[in-house]
Amino acid sequence: MDVPVSLLAAATALDEGLSQRTIDLDPAGYFLILVDHEAAVLVAEHYGNGIDERGLATDPDTGEVLSCRNAGPRTPLSVFRGRTAKEMGILLTEGGGSHPLSRLDHALYLGRELQKAEAALLAGEAYIQD
Repeated sequence: MDVPVSLLAAATALDEGLSQRTIDLDPAGYFLILVDHEAAVLVAEHYGNGIDERGLATDPDTGEVLSCRNAGPRTPLSVFRGRTAKEMGILLTEGGGSHPLSRLDHALYLGRELQKAEAALLAGEAYIQD
C-alpha cells in the first residue's frame, strides 16, 4: 500500500518542526548507535556526560563542553549489542544492573533510532543516526 504524497509531506514537515524544539539532555549520558552488518547486530555505545549551567554536555573528567565536531575519540562506559530494536530496548531498560537512561524523551528517541537501525540492518543499508 502506497502512502499518499500529501500525507508523507505533512508527516515530514511535522517531524522537521518538532526537531527544532529545545530539549534537555539526559544527565545519564548519550548513545551512539551503530549497525554491525558483519555480525548482524545493532550496537549502542553509552557515553557519560555532565550537564553545565547552560544545559550543555560536558566531559565528566575535564568539565569541558563536548563538541559534536572534531572531537577526539572517547571511550564508552558500556556497549550494548542486540539483534533487534526490541532486544536492545529490553537490554537498556530491564533486568539487573544500572539502566543508562533517566529521561522518557531520551528513551523514546532511542526507540525510534533503534527501529531505523534495525531496518537498515535488515535491508543491508547504511544507518546514520539523527
